[in-house]
Amino acid sequence: MKGFRFSAVEAAIKKPGRLDLALIFSDFPAQVAAVYTTNKVQAAPVIISRQRSQNGRCRALLVNSGNANACTGEQGMTDALECGRKTAEALGLSDEELLIASTGVIGQPLPMERFRKGIQPLVDGLDHGTLDHVAKAIMTTDTFEKIERRSGEAGGKPYSIWGIAKGAGMIHPNMATMLSFLVTDAEVDGSFLKSAFTQAVDGSFNAITVDNDTSTNDTALIFANGAAGNPVIKGGTPEGTAFAALLHDLLLSLAKLIVKDGEGATKFVEIRVKGGATQADAKKAALAVANSMLVKTAFFGQDANWGRIIAAIGYSGAQVEQERVEIRFDDVVMATGGIFAGGDAEAAGTRVLQQKEFKVTIDLKIGGGEAVVYTSDLSYDYVRINADYRT
Repeated sequence: MKGFRFSAVEAAIKKPGRLDLALIFSDFPAQVAAVYTTNKVQAAPVIISRQRSQNGRCRALLVNSGNANACTGEQGMTDALECGRKTAEALGLSDEELLIASTGVIGQPLPMERFRKGIQPLVDGLDHGTLDHVAKAIMTTDTFEKIERRSGEAGGKPYSIWGIAKGAGMIHPNMATMLSFLVTDAEVDGSFLKSAFTQAVDGSFNAITVDNDTSTNDTALIFANGAAGNPVIKGGTPEGTAFAALLHDLLLSLAKLIVKDGEGATKFVEIRVKGGATQADAKKAALAVANSMLVKTAFFGQDANWGRIIAAIGYSGAQVEQERVEIRFDDVVMATGGIFAGGDAEAAGTRVLQQKEFKVTIDLKIGGGEAVVYTSDLSYDYVRINADYRT
């Protein structure tokens, strides 16, 4: 990737034996767009980065795993500012040019001596690190690193978009309960970058759920430094349309990887609702089904219990007329006209649920509203992982 460098080190922030402190650095001033958690309880790095990213230009990101620096009071803010200041100094930047992100255990002070010792090796490693190293360093309960790459062309100049994400638990579409960082060497108009990124987040990270929990640290952002040398990509142009499509495709792929890596997940499920009175109504119904603990445990047990699905639709707040509802597992009609389809539907539906990936399609048959949400099942391992998270 032109004009970007990466680094990651083992700072033993929570425990030794893994990369846990990382840096993304642009050799040139970069446009930045970001979306943050909607949780009213917010970590110190979120508060700082939200303010700094408002001016639309930054150069670097410091990120750690193992400690969220959330609910740590004034000391947490002081510590976050110190980490940022020391890193910016080592890079020759102003404090405002550097963003900060954290993920990990809530309510514990940062181990500042470990941070202080890690910053200079982190900066020194910029010429040797890769984005893959950063992806590893931001993992918590993730079982694999999540990386996607796309390429495009504008004005005859090729450009790239690279992205990483972390997330497996506390995943619910109130922005994005995870961290995700993108870099592109394309030259992109700042206002267009912001709108395109926000729309892409809404159609990807805002369309996934694992456990209906929204974190204190959610951060998704993109740097665009223009190192590709292309003419400025603007909205309302073919180049802008192509860039937005690549961005959405990359973020959706990352979002799906998060769901597939859901804590203890054994199933990846697409919930598609069509025929809603409005798009918002369709989204309400899809989220109700995707977040239902009873539905998710039925998926895990491979139980074709469509009754749990229609019950969730009914309490979703969407406009529903029971006698119109149709439910399918892949191509198997489980219910039509709001009642059991009968015949071999139960056995055929069970076979669908035995697959690792399948689709649930719900047709409300009221209007033209449509929405898609991606979810996972809920297994025994989800309880085990989260019961043992701090130990």
